Parts: sequence; structure tokens; C-alpha cells
Amino acid sequence: MIEILSPTELPRARETGALVAEILQTMKSRATVGTNLLDIDEWTKAMILEAGAESCYVDYAPSFGRGPFGHYICTGVNDAVLHGLPHDYTLADGDLLSLDLAVLKGGVAADSAISFVVGESKPAESVALIDATERALAAGIAAAGPGARIGDLSHAIGRVLGDAGYEINTEFGGHGIGSTMHQDPHISNTGRPGRGYKLRPGLLLALEPWIMADTAELVTDEDGWTLRSATGCRTAHSEHTIAITDNGAEILTLPR
Repeated sequence: MIEILSPTELPRARETGALVAEILQTMKSRATVGTNLLDIDEWTKAMILEAGAESCYVDYAPSFGRGPFGHYICTGVNDAVLHGLPHDYTLADGDLLSLDLAVLKGGVAADSAISFVVGESKPAESVALIDATERALAAGIAAAGPGARIGDLSHAIGRVLGDAGYEINTEFGGHGIGSTMHQDPHISNTGRPGRGYKLRPGLLLALEPWIMADTAELVTDEDGWTLRSATGCRTAHSEHTIAITDNGAEILTLPR
């Protein structure tokens, strides 16, 4: 299903996007050395409920997961890149933490992810991984606009990641979003320009480049949800929800 929002619905999408951005930045500020991942999940739950919004995750039960997710935010540490199930883990100095959050408010969902290093240590490999995903995300957004095609976005993202020397996994990528979190079209993190669905005003997309330092192979954790690098290498993930407008792409989940 591909949804196209009407001009009257776009303000609601902006409101949801602003909430997602606010929660992620709050959790980033609280994710210090000694913070437990379960505390981050509880703080996220409180902010969602206080805003009168709904979690897109807590009851989420797709075919690739083991039952309902049961938590409010994805927390991936070091080698955990996607669908990180919050658990009893205390953050240490130098940990690379990825937070992924999707929320529904006013009938419209928004989805975003950030990666950052906890504490004072800044391992060069981790900084490079994060930088590559952020630059790839910016490139994908820059390629988006009325008349562009999904392949143009995928190509822009993949060119940045490939030029940085990273292998690209195509099992998971970006997606359409609207009244539900995951919709068509799928947006691979590499692709051929000029191919795929043509973008039009009112379309919401979540772009999410993610990489692993020395592999493109994923393994599923024993928790049935968390996806990790097959080699145990570090990973990073960046994501924004954008709205296609007559003037290009508007980032809905940009921190204010």
C-alpha cells in the first residue's frame, strides 16, 4: 500500500515527526556511561504517553521477529544494527549506540534513527561509520523530490556508502510511511537511478542507510529480534522521515 497525504494532513505529520525527534534527542542526552537500556525504554514510553501518542513498536509482530516486540524503542549497541531489543545492559564508555523510534500521533506515523558514541572515547572506526550513514542519508534526501524515482534515492545512498568502502546489505532498507509504520515502496540502500516508483507530493518516506564495518551479513540474536553483524564488527544506522512536497523533500524528524 502507498498512501499520499493531503495538504491538510501534512501538519499532523510534522507534529509526529517533531515528537520523534524530541524523544530521540532526549534519549541521546540521557544515554551516558552507566545508563541501562531498559531505563531508556521506560523514559521513551513515558514521553510517548505524555504526548498522547502511540508506540509503533510495542505490539509490532512481523514475520522476521519473535512475537510482539514488547518495547518502545530499538536500542542497538556496537554490533547490533537493527531491531535492537532493549535488555539489561549498562552502557560503557566508547559504546556505539543506535536508537530507532517510530511513533503514531494524529493518525500519522514518523520514524527516525540516530547513532552516536557514548562517553568520552571516540573510536575512529565508530566515528567513520556514523559519518558515512549520515552523509548517505543526506544524499538520499537531496535526491528526493517530485518526479524523482525510488532508484534515484537508492543510488544516491549506495554511492556514498560504497565510496566509503562499506558493503551494503539489501535485506532491510527504507520504506513508505503514513497511517502505519511500514508501507510501500521499499527503498533499498543501493540501486539504479531512474528506476522504481515516481515520487509525488504528499508521499512520506523513511530513508535509513545502515552499515557494518567489515561485512554485509546479518545474524539474528537469541532474543529473536536484534540483528547483529555476522563478524561482531561495529555498526551504525541513521534515518529520517521526509515528506515529498512541490519544492522537494521536507525532513519531518529533524531536531528543532
